[in-house]
Amino acid sequence: MSTINITNARKDLYNLVDAVNMFHEPALIVGKRANAVLISESDWTAIQETLYLNSIPGMTKSIVEGANESLEDCISEDMVSW
Repeated sequence: MSTINITNARKDLYNLVDAVNMFHEPALIVGKRANAVLISESDWTAIQETLYLNSIPGMTKSIVEGANESLEDCISEDMVSW
């Protein structure tokens, strides 16, 4: 995680936002009274989705089991009814 003081972050905010989005690396913004972390919207959404999925009992285990299943044991996409 990169670190930048709040004065420099304010001066270069457009480039800081671009870099956070391009490289998916959070930026720690350090101020006199408090600090904050800047992350891209897509990274924030991914974190929220992960937290939601982890809140469902058994979901993490189901995802891991599905990831470990061989493709030969899976049904084809056209056989799935949504």
